[in-house]
Amino acid sequence: MVTSNLVLIPGAGGVGRTVFEQLRAQDVPVRFMVRREDERAADLRARGAEVVVGDLTRPETVAAALQGVTRMYFGMAVSPHHLLAASVVASVAREYGQLEALVDLSQMTVSQMSATSTEESHQQRLHWLTEQVLDWSGLPVVHIRPTVFLDTPLFTDLAARSIKENGTIALPFSTGRTSPVAVDDVARVLATVLRDPAPHIGQVYELTGPRSVDMTELATEFSRALGREVSYVDLPPQRWEEQLPKLGLPPHVVQHIITMARLHRDNRYDRVTDGVERVTGVAPQSIEAFVAARKDFYLG
Repeated sequence: MVTSNLVLIPGAGGVGRTVFEQLRAQDVPVRFMVRREDERAADLRARGAEVVVGDLTRPETVAAALQGVTRMYFGMAVSPHHLLAASVVASVAREYGQLEALVDLSQMTVSQMSATSTEESHQQRLHWLTEQVLDWSGLPVVHIRPTVFLDTPLFTDLAARSIKENGTIALPFSTGRTSPVAVDDVARVLATVLRDPAPHIGQVYELTGPRSVDMTELATEFSRALGREVSYVDLPPQRWEEQLPKLGLPPHVVQHIITMARLHRDNRYDRVTDGVERVTGVAPQSIEAFVAARKDFYLG
């Protein structure tokens, strides 16, 4: 393997881990920057990745991690430090001056935002500002904007719990429509761009699943995939929101989830794009296919 196409991925899990699996299959070398040495870091090494310890908010560790790197994926879990990390990466990468591509995992809600909009979550605002900072940096940037993930706990852990208990998916989405996209499909787009970034520099790719559905239609796709009746129960928003802090989530994450639910009720997620197929040549997974592949998880 050559080192001129070395890709830097921050974090040991999440979307970045799936991107690594895609790149590994193509013999693209990957360096992970992780916050600590642990079992996940050891597993990444065992799978052929280089691993260094660092923090996206500490410029000296970002600079060290960038040595020999020509392509970087920038993505984080929901965090109030998102903009700080993006600013550190942009400033260090500008000084370093050898990146051929900085591929930013943003959010599709950004496409509906402006400098003064206030309807979105703090996290969504941080994504909007991050895109501005990266564009101002003059770096070779590509923005990837997925809609809500099919892999979110809303459609996985919470849905599995209520399906096992009473055959329902219970959310406060009212009649709002949504077009969730699988992490695997987003990772395929990211890996495609990181593998050969030149044709994509300066582009913004918005990613959704193949169709937009309301919650009753979503439950129908679950029913077909699982071979049992699943129905949608529309929960009162306040009652649902009161349960979130009990899950032990940070306030920043809770506020983001509550806002996502409200934006679903406002039909802000009723969008369909061809981004996944346009970049990768393969259409995104349907809800039914995603659930069918995880039948044991949902039925226990």
